[in-house]
Amino acid sequence: MPEKSKGNPVKHKLLSIVSTALLSLVLVACSGSKSDEDNILLVGNGAEPEALDPHIITGVPEHHILTALFQGLVGMDSGDLSPIPGMAERWEVSDDLLVYTFYLREDAKWSNGNSLTAKDFLYGWKRILMPNIASEYGYMLYSMKNAREFAEGEITDFSEVGAKALNERTVQVTLNHPTPYFLQLHIHYSWFPLHQATIEKFGAMDERITPWTRPENIVSNGPFVLTRWEPNNVIETRKNDYYWDKESVKLNGVNFYPVPNEQTEERMFRAGELHMTENVHLSRVEFYKKENPHLIRLDPWIGSYFYRVNTKRKPFGDKRVRRALAMAIDRDSMTTHIIKGGETSAGTLTPPNVNGYTAEANIPFDPEGARALLAEAGYPDGKDFPKFAILYNTAEKHKIIAVTIQQMWRENLGINVTLENQDWKVYLTTTSNASMDYDVARAGWIGDFVDPINFLECFTTGNGNNRTGWSNLEYDKYIEESVSAPTQDDRYALFQKAEAILAEEVPIIPIYHYTRPFLMAPEVKNFKGNLLGYVPYHTLYLEAP
Repeated sequence: MPEKSKGNPVKHKLLSIVSTALLSLVLVACSGSKSDEDNILLVGNGAEPEALDPHIITGVPEHHILTALFQGLVGMDSGDLSPIPGMAERWEVSDDLLVYTFYLREDAKWSNGNSLTAKDFLYGWKRILMPNIASEYGYMLYSMKNAREFAEGEITDFSEVGAKALNERTVQVTLNHPTPYFLQLHIHYSWFPLHQATIEKFGAMDERITPWTRPENIVSNGPFVLTRWEPNNVIETRKNDYYWDKESVKLNGVNFYPVPNEQTEERMFRAGELHMTENVHLSRVEFYKKENPHLIRLDPWIGSYFYRVNTKRKPFGDKRVRRALAMAIDRDSMTTHIIKGGETSAGTLTPPNVNGYTAEANIPFDPEGARALLAEAGYPDGKDFPKFAILYNTAEKHKIIAVTIQQMWRENLGINVTLENQDWKVYLTTTSNASMDYDVARAGWIGDFVDPINFLECFTTGNGNNRTGWSNLEYDKYIEESVSAPTQDDRYALFQKAEAILAEEVPIIPIYHYTRPFLMAPEVKNFKGNLLGYVPYHTLYLEAP
């Protein structure tokens, strides 16, 4: 970035000292808000949610809210991520690891007082696999026997899928192959039950956009219920009196605030209007680390920040162009001097040491090699390279990263790129498989469960989260074979082959692997950081520090 004018160094030093002192006083004074008295947790949530239908959404902001509103068969310990009972009080696994039998709690209920039954889970699973729903997360159920075949229309009778309601309180799932991460999947909203009568009161089972998720209509089964949704302002939830473990829920509610601007979010935090932020502005991380370390968390997070490339548009259909763009980015410099939240530079999609797997492939920073590839593709020194844009969803951090990469591409390749930002919901539509109305777009992937396949399967042909138009049958083959590989070593060897193809073909440009920097007030208790960024809000409570 161009260096800013320094001005009078003595004046700036004095201003810095005064500002630091004042901010410290404000931070001390911000505890003890009215929400503490009401026992309402105030959470910065990044963006206005796309929707609250579990079969429509794909993003992190939506996931946060649904974690409060719904619960699956299996929960997860927020510390070590081990499976714990959820709506199922216990389960059994067959000796061949193919059949899971879940036993529902006697006191499992919906938020309207209706009993929650095994059929409610089957209803949700059938719905997410229906073609008209077009869920980008339907593949999360493909470990279940015949789930893929039902989703793709090869079979039309859901009774042939490996999901059975043995009785009102017993759900049995039969898998295609042993799936070591199967229990982890149930923390994800794609596996949540749905209340059939509510959905069909407002439309057909497979109708995408209906009013069933509005506060006055929605029926859920989690620790909190939706009570207010004021777009671009707040989503309010309150304690669910019918939740099976309501006696353990200490909060009276959780309010989610869509605040895409990190500076605004910080001001709200300082004013006591938030207990937790979604992010910290890049320029503020070092300050909090040095001056108020008790207010900042830098949690490990299993995720990758990358750029998608629209391989269906010229000149990005040429892998030499894609690879040149990737090789012209100095990731180490970005993580050291720009981002500075403990992130690590990424030469591959999958973060290091995901359940013991670390990719061997790597996309290097090699400006000279990048220029050679671009020349080979017909654009020596960037001459005649067509105009294009980097698309990102509105957030200061994404803008700073895009500006940095814009400069690197100009300096290292001689090409000019414009920047375009869109709000979260518009951005999701623009970058969807149905639209793909972009050239290069910011993206990120946070693990839904701790296994490399959760990252790598996203870029198989036709996957709902691919969104690049890229297809490679050899890559697909390795991912498909990994599902039935006899040992973990065999699985990981196939992942290495797949990741090598991804690094060579470059439908995505890896930039860095995440940490999760955010601010949290001292009065928030029982918070446990974890690799998935999973926050079971019903286990938190507020207490004066």
